Amino acid sequence: MNEKNKVNPVRSRRLTSNAMNRRQFLKRTTSAAVGVVGFPYIIRSSALGKADSVAASNRIIMGCIGMGTQGTGNMQAFLGQKDVQVVAVCDVRGSQRRKARNIVDQHYDNKACATYNDFCELIARKDIDAVSIAPPDHWHVLIGLEAARAGKDMYYEKPVGLSLSADKTLRNVVNRYGVVFQLGTQQRSDSNFRFACELVRNGRIGKLHTILVGVPGSISFPNQPTEPVPEDIDYNMWLGPAPWAPYSYERCRPYVDRENAPWYHCYSVWYHIYDYCLGFVANWGIHHINIAQWGNGTDQTGPVEIEGTGTFPEDGLADCATNWKVKHKFANGVKMIYMDNSTSAAHPLQIPGFSQGVLFLGTDGWVFVKRGQIEAHPESLLKSVISPNEIHLARSKDHHRNFLDAVKSRQQTICPIEQAVRSDTICHLSNIAMRLARKLRWNTEKEEFIADAQANSMLTRAMRSPWHL
Repeated sequence: MNEKNKVNPVRSRRLTSNAMNRRQFLKRTTSAAVGVVGFPYIIRSSALGKADSVAASNRIIMGCIGMGTQGTGNMQAFLGQKDVQVVAVCDVRGSQRRKARNIVDQHYDNKACATYNDFCELIARKDIDAVSIAPPDHWHVLIGLEAARAGKDMYYEKPVGLSLSADKTLRNVVNRYGVVFQLGTQQRSDSNFRFACELVRNGRIGKLHTILVGVPGSISFPNQPTEPVPEDIDYNMWLGPAPWAPYSYERCRPYVDRENAPWYHCYSVWYHIYDYCLGFVANWGIHHINIAQWGNGTDQTGPVEIEGTGTFPEDGLADCATNWKVKHKFANGVKMIYMDNSTSAAHPLQIPGFSQGVLFLGTDGWVFVKRGQIEAHPESLLKSVISPNEIHLARSKDHHRNFLDAVKSRQQTICPIEQAVRSDTICHLSNIAMRLARKLRWNTEKEEFIADAQANSMLTRAMRSPWHL
């Protein structure tokens, strides 16, 4: 496969697949798969490398799309599973394709990993059962749709999409084709988060009345000069459905971690550009919003009223909210106040020393949880034992393993499509509420604003031709 091949962006074509029949009990052969470019794709025993310890009939064949830091991390997690065979990687940046390919080939001690610039070509391979999807946010839904229509199960990086209409379209297609879906909100597979939610759901803090959620705010970033597009990147494909914009290195800079560099160099600037991401309101925030939903018992629904304000950069490349405070009222009477870290730390109900994380406040106590930390009042709550006749939430010790087990069992993952969309909805509602700066009412069944045409128009985003849902 020539990795310089360019994509044909016409998306009227819809891929079809008999992958679900092939995937039942994972009964496949490794000698008769056919590739999209018309020549036979044969996975020989020599290509299976170290994965040969697991029978081919029980192996999950995977492709990985989006080979930045998160995508590569996901790929390495799947490489660590003996019943997975990674056979292909895809990225619009040649250096990231080659780096990912080398990791795979080194792991299996061969040179069998294929590389692609066009995700459609990877997805169309008949031998691939499941895909890892981890490109920039504005690509998530389009790739997920192509995967679902091809019958591929998917480990799907958060957030779901740039608009609620896109989220709902993906949910419909995932359900229609019966594919397994796992949102990359790995906190669902963390014991502290699960235990905190079980304490709340079982009334250990009394009646829950308020949830404070704090996450990092987005950054401002100066405008950048237009630069020549490097040969290493297919920039038109990187933009994809987003509006055309002149190339600059910072606009689509990969995630890096530079020692002794400003903190924002740990994040790509595109995280904070509205054409590609809602900012940390969604990209980071969905992690803790997802936990707040779990603890509140509202995974299948959402708030009925939303009101908030936000601060946005007045100029520069980045244009997402840097500070915000959005109040969500649920039908069960619980109020959730969603904030950036600095606003969260100053909230009068916040426990001193806390900011980022989820604080559940009840009539008889509280529970606070974030990555690597769980606190409660009274402290004895942390020694509570959830009895057999109480609420026990779904249990997973490893997010990637949970996905693979679901691929084999055809059961739901720890964070399936409905919970994913409902959590993502709160991020969209927060973004719209702060931009309109007025109270909004939400119909949780119809998933639309009540008697508000302007707000409802913001639930959809246009895509650059020829891309469409």
